[in-house]
Parts: sequence; structure tokens; C-alpha cells
Amino acid sequence: MALGPPRAPPVPGGEVRVRNLRSIPHSPCPAARWARSARTAREGGTDRERAATLAARYRAAAGSMRDYEEVTAFLGEWGPFQRLVFFLLSASIIPNGFNGMSVVFLAGSPEHRCRVPDAANLSSAWRNHSIPLLLRDGREVPDGCRRYRLATIANFSALGLEPGRDVELGQLEQERCLDGWEFSQDVFQSTIVTEWNLVCEDDWKTPLTASLFFVGVLFGSFVSGQLSDRFGRKSVLFATMGVQTGFSFLQIFSINWEMFTVLFVIVGMGQISNYVVAFILGAEILGKSARLIFSTLGVCTFFAIGYMLLPLLAYFIRDWRILLLALTVPGVLCVPLWWFIPESPRWLISQKRFREAEDIIQKAAQMNNVTMPAVIFDPIELQELTSLKQPKVFILDLFRTLNIAKITIMSLLLWMLTSVGYFALSLNVPNLHGDIYLNCFLSALIEVPAYIMAWLLLRKLPRRYIIAGVLCFGGGVLLLIQLVPADYNFLSIGLVMLGKFGVTSAFSMLYVFTAELYPTLVRNMAVGITSMASRVGSIIAPYFVYLGGYNRLLPYIVMGSLTVLIGIVTLFFPESFGVALPETLEEMQKVKGNCIFRFRSGKKSKDSKEREESPKVLITAF
Repeated sequence: MALGPPRAPPVPGGEVRVRNLRSIPHSPCPAARWARSARTAREGGTDRERAATLAARYRAAAGSMRDYEEVTAFLGEWGPFQRLVFFLLSASIIPNGFNGMSVVFLAGSPEHRCRVPDAANLSSAWRNHSIPLLLRDGREVPDGCRRYRLATIANFSALGLEPGRDVELGQLEQERCLDGWEFSQDVFQSTIVTEWNLVCEDDWKTPLTASLFFVGVLFGSFVSGQLSDRFGRKSVLFATMGVQTGFSFLQIFSINWEMFTVLFVIVGMGQISNYVVAFILGAEILGKSARLIFSTLGVCTFFAIGYMLLPLLAYFIRDWRILLLALTVPGVLCVPLWWFIPESPRWLISQKRFREAEDIIQKAAQMNNVTMPAVIFDPIELQELTSLKQPKVFILDLFRTLNIAKITIMSLLLWMLTSVGYFALSLNVPNLHGDIYLNCFLSALIEVPAYIMAWLLLRKLPRRYIIAGVLCFGGGVLLLIQLVPADYNFLSIGLVMLGKFGVTSAFSMLYVFTAELYPTLVRNMAVGITSMASRVGSIIAPYFVYLGGYNRLLPYIVMGSLTVLIGIVTLFFPESFGVALPETLEEMQKVKGNCIFRFRSGKKSKDSKEREESPKVLITAF
């Protein structure tokens, strides 16, 4: 359930070939270590190898173990190996973009009206007036859930009476759609709504379908981190891609809404698990500079690319079963990536599979055309590593003091309400004026500049001010929609896209901001718990869209108000920009009490800059 560079214990500083690792049993006696080191040096190897081995052991004896970044520094930051991993892992995220938002078209609800059977003995006039009219958004539209009592109007038709002239329609008795519905095919040829009549009394099933998908996302977030820790990043990555693709394919054969929804929950589990594990794998393999771009631009931008592909496919494929089949194809095309994406050397080291880790680093060195040092993994450093134990932390540590509890509660609200805004705006596309396919494409396209803007802002400006600023901007333009005249539909759509821009920018900043607020001991847990709040937000987001059925402006008023509110609350967070990452709970308490309207200025120290660029955190993807 977590993404990003894991807070692993210091990973070994020097290496020898694996055959030597097994030949040197651990001894707690320093004298024995040095004797063994001297004997190993005498037995073979060049002068350079012996010197490197003795130097690495000297560091280990002195208690100065290098971390993984130092060990693999010779590979460089952005060689062919890193570029290959960067783009292949980013490309594996593309199916997540259209699977996450596919419910917009799979569960689209076209205009509908009660079916009047052909066998009904009605004149053409009575057939045309068999459906009551409702006033909606200033215009009269046919009622989608009621019709005039068929037996009554059949009698009037038989008597030769004319509707509106001889009979007052407003006084006629009405009944439910006993013979089903007629659905417009102007936008969709078929959806699960038209397939299983999810309208009127059953219209609650449509938002529930999306909510249950996000329930699967929530559950997948819980298990993906544990699975990848237990079975490896690469294996779980491709297994969850298989779950996402396979169960999407099975949905094609759904015989009822219940079957479709159960399978959709499993698709949601696979979708987020694939996203999370790809994020972890990339963060563990890539260096500091590439990792920052991968986590803020690479993954997010390719997610948006997948999102943009969705309306393009849906435009040409209007049948939901065939569309679902088309959406599974990219998942199948990802299978060959198995032979190009490596396992995480960090994870292999944590599992004491040093030979495999060394092989991957060796292949990376060959691909980058660099020379490997004679010593990579030193046995004594590895033995020291295995003796290190991480202190246990509990969720109550996030509420240990009043100050930490306030920050945690505000973080939970920030994540949840930002998630509500993002997913509600994404799922509300069918309620916008104009072409649903174009609007969905614009909603996806606006995310790309939003991610770029977030990346640029994070590099230079204080966190709470930029997050509060984009949230208040996004929420403010959503509130302005109610002031736009009904005829200016293009202006309303433009404001919605600007609101999506602001909320998306804020959402992509939350991982960095939360990671910087909490100390090392509880940082992973803090990001994991707060990102879980975003899952709750995504679960309830479809019901904000549901409000649009009662009033077109209501979703924007509610979303805009909540977004502005949480933007103001963000100003009460302590500032993390330019401050060294806290290592203890006590250090975290020292950063409280920053004045809301006081910028933290000044140059960053070299140490704080380095620690800020590479926070030790497992980042959970949205």
C-alpha cells in the first residue's frame, strides 16, 4: 500500500563476489574478522581487489556502512538503464488511467423514457403525449420514470378524444414504467445502465458501482505493500496487472449487475496494486534526481495519457462490452515487459538474495557502459545490516501529543476532501454541457499541466501556501459556475477544467508535503494512513455526482465550498519547506506554531536540501 523509496535500513556499503560471502561466517570478534580478512586477501585476487576488500572491511569495522545510494553511485543517475526502467514502468501505468475512469462510459446513463408497447391501442396523438413533461434546467423534458396510465389513455383514444384539447393531461393518473424503458442511442449504443435498466428505482446502483470499485482500490492499497514485501516487487507487479486485465475481461461476460460489480471490485484491487508496486519499484531502482521526476511527472503523466485514451476509444466503440474488450488489450501488451523490467535490488538485499542483486547491478553497469568496482557487497557490512532492528511504531503514535494529533486530523481531512474533489470532477463529466467524449478528454488533458505546475511549485515555494493557493483557486472557480448564465455553456466547462487543474495540482503535492511533516519513525505510517483517507473520499465522490440529478449546480457548490474550506485549513499546517526532515517526534513538535502569514525564507543548508530531496517514505499512490 505504499510507494516511493522505502525507509530501508542502511544497505551494505561494499561488495565482494557472492562466492566469498558464504565463505566468511560471521564472528562478533573484531580480531577474528581482521585475521579472516588478511587470510582472504592472501589467498587470491589482484592488489586492487585486496585493497578494496580491506578498505570496505575497515569501514565496516569502524561502523561506517554505506547506504544503497552510495553503493550504486558508480551507475550514474540517468543512464540507459535508468531511462529504460523509467519509461517502461511509467508505460505500465497507462492501463490504470482508463480502467480507473472507465465507469464514466461503462455506466453512462443516456436519456430515457417509459416504453409504450406497440400492442397498445393508441392513436399517434396519444402515443406522442403518453409521457408527462417535467421542467428541468428551465426546459420541459419527458419524465424518465413515469407515464400516464395506459388503460386510461387507451380508452380516451378509443373514444376519439384529443390530448390537451378534450382531456386535461395534468389531471390524468400516472403509473411506473411497467413495460421497461426506451433509451436514446445518440451518445451510447449500450451501457450497463441500458443493459440492466439501472434507472428510476434502481438508479442508486450506478453511483454504487463506482463506489464499490473504489472499495476495491481501498482494499488493494492495504494488501499491495505487504504482498510486494513478501513476494517481490516484480512478481506482484505483473500478477496484479494480470488481475486487472483478466477480471476486466471476465466482466464482458457478466449476466447481471451483481456479477459485474463483484468483478469490478477485484479490478479495483488489481488497479491500485499495480500502480503502487510500479511506484515502489521505480523509486527503489532510480536515483535521487530521477526518482523525484518519476514520482511527480513520470507516473502521473502516463496515468493522464491512459485517461486521455479512454474517451478516444469510447468515441469509436459505443457498446460497453466491446469497449471493455478494447480496454484489456493494453494490459496484454504489457506482458513482454517482464523480460525488460528488473526486480528491485533493494528488495533482493532485504531478502538476503545478494547474488541476484549483484547480477542486476552488473547488467545495469554493462548497459550504462560503466566499470563495476571490484567490491560491491561486503560481507561484514551485510552481517552488520542483518543485526539491525527497526523500532516498532503504532498508529497511536500519530496522536501521541496534541500537536501531532492536530496535524494528523488536518492531514486526514486534507487528503479526503481533495480526493472527493478530484474524483467527483472526473466522474461528473457526463453532467457537463456539450459532447461527453470531448469533455472527458479535456478533463484528462488538463491534468498534464497540473502535474508540471505542481512539480515546478514544489521546487521553489513553501508547501502550505502553494497547496492552499491551488485549492482555493480550484474551489473558487467552481463556486463561480453558479453565476454563469445558462447560455454560456463553454464558460461553465472552462471553469470546471480550471477547478480540476487546481485540485489535481494539490492532490499531487500531498505526498511530498505529508512526508516532510512527519519524523522518520512514523513517516511511512503517516503517508499510508492519510492516503487511506483519500480512498474514503473516492468512495463517497460518486454520490456528489449523484446530486447533479436534483440540481445541475449543486455538485459544484458543495465541492467548491469544501475545497475552499480545506484550502484555508491547510494554512494552519506547520511549514516544511527549507526545514530539515524531522527524525524524532520531539523534532516534529519543534516545528509547530509557525505564523500563518509568515514565509520561511532563507537558503537551505546542504544537509536539509539533501534530506528533502530524498525523504525516507513509502508513498501510496492515488
